Amino acid sequence: MASIFTKIINGDIPCYKVAETKDFIAFLDVNPNAKGHTLCVPKIEVDQLFDLDEVTYVGLMEFSRSVAIALKKAVPCKRVGVSVIGLEVPHVHVHLIPLNSMDDARFINKVTLEKEEFEAIAKSISDRL
Repeated sequence: MASIFTKIINGDIPCYKVAETKDFIAFLDVNPNAKGHTLCVPKIEVDQLFDLDEVTYVGLMEFSRSVAIALKKAVPCKRVGVSVIGLEVPHVHVHLIPLNSMDDARFINKVTLEKEEFEAIAKSISDRL
């Protein structure tokens, strides 16, 4: 069965898209740790980060870096944190989280945003790529 991320990639589930290439997609996390929390995902469905072939792994990191740079410009924060956990969705994804404190990286305190806020943040990040 396709992962939720594959369904997003295929357009079966909507998302707040930030960036997309032939091989990768970035979109806002709908259950974010912080305003601007973004997921970078390879379009191929692979469960674990280190099971990616080397070219895809490096490409994902390069793509994530470019999105993180734009995210930092779009969302005021001390830094952009990176996390790859992979337990909640069996499809490799890199979390880019605007951080102002260690609590922003803990995945227990979530922020709630309205649709319009998600749309504005996604556009702001996209515009800076």
